[in-house]
Amino acid sequence: MTLQNRKSKSSRSSRRPKRSRGSIKKARQHKAPKEVALAEVKDDLSKYLRLAVDEEIVITRHGRPAGILIGFGSEDDWFDYRLEHHPDFLRRIEDARTAIRAGRGIPLRDLR
Repeated sequence: MTLQNRKSKSSRSSRRPKRSRGSIKKARQHKAPKEVALAEVKDDLSKYLRLAVDEEIVITRHGRPAGILIGFGSEDDWFDYRLEHHPDFLRRIEDARTAIRAGRGIPLRDLR
């Protein structure tokens, strides 16, 4: 066998072109979630983690939604997700909204 006829031993994922990484919110804004059976996800989890970077994957069990797989393209995306779902952060946002509704906020025009 000549050198040219041998197949590459690199993994499938390393041969794929790299996709650009952006905000997970922007990438998922206009796509409907993809539904995949749990058995399929279990058979090829790494494939679905790659797909989940660009779209939410709804995992179904017996045809019914059972969970959701969300991928992160970067550590910043992971940090943003954690921050947006952290109970203390959400509480502080709600406290600030309540204060603004009660008239205790500062109008932007007064900040100049």
